[in-house]
Amino acid sequence: MDEREWLAERFEAHRRRLRAVAYRMLGSVSEADDAVQEAWIRLSRADTSGVENLAGWLTTVVARVCLDMLRSRKSRREEALTLQHESGSDPEHEVLLADSVGLALLVVLETLAPAERVAFVLHDMFDLPFDQIAPIVGRSPAAARQLASRGRRRVRGAGSAGDSDRARRTEVVEAFLAASRRGDFQALLALLDPDVVVRADPTAVEVGASPEVTGASAVAETFSGRARAAQPALVDGEAGLVWTVGGRPRVVFGFTISDGKITAIELLADPDRLGQMELTILK
Repeated sequence: MDEREWLAERFEAHRRRLRAVAYRMLGSVSEADDAVQEAWIRLSRADTSGVENLAGWLTTVVARVCLDMLRSRKSRREEALTLQHESGSDPEHEVLLADSVGLALLVVLETLAPAERVAFVLHDMFDLPFDQIAPIVGRSPAAARQLASRGRRRVRGAGSAGDSDRARRTEVVEAFLAASRRGDFQALLALLDPDVVVRADPTAVEVGASPEVTGASAVAETFSGRARAAQPALVDGEAGLVWTVGGRPRVVFGFTISDGKITAIELLADPDRLGQMELTILK
């Protein structure tokens, strides 16, 4: 076996985990695959003779690739990043941990600035020390700690809503569906934040969704009279909508709601992602 074959074999041993973590952070199978492939390209071109922890090296590369992808999204707020747990960790456990991230948390993570999200995810979800996170985000370890702390506060704040808030969010989603079904443009406007944004994953785009729609008027126009087939559902425990075909979910609508207004809608159709969600159709 020559050196390149040996390197490829070692890379393949880590591919599944790298892909799982990148996918969970990027929210897209195709983008996760792109990030992992870029890691392989960089590995194949690098001098790894001095690398003692190849798993850590690879996930650091994937993390930086993902961060570059986030920073390139000038007009979008799809932020993500990932990195390897410390040496000696159980990859299978790490994948299960990544798979435990539900739609609700992903939606909250997308409200964080890229550096906040990076620091929070790497430290709080993958237990990476701040001295390893710091060079990735281009900050000192102390600054990286502050970034993670800010991200943590925002995530906890979003996740600490009581039952009354959850009930209110459910009412907003149901009102949105009713207004959409009857084509009530003004009622939709009343439910939408002025800066609301709708984002669709690549699979949803393939079935006709726009990649991104911004602004209350444009979003109201997009959904007016067009959600007749959608059904109310619990999406990982949060109020949402689902479009099914033949009894199988095709598109999930995830909502971010703040102060009674819809601030973001995520259209998710990737079969892998849908298969990992807990979906309960309510009506």
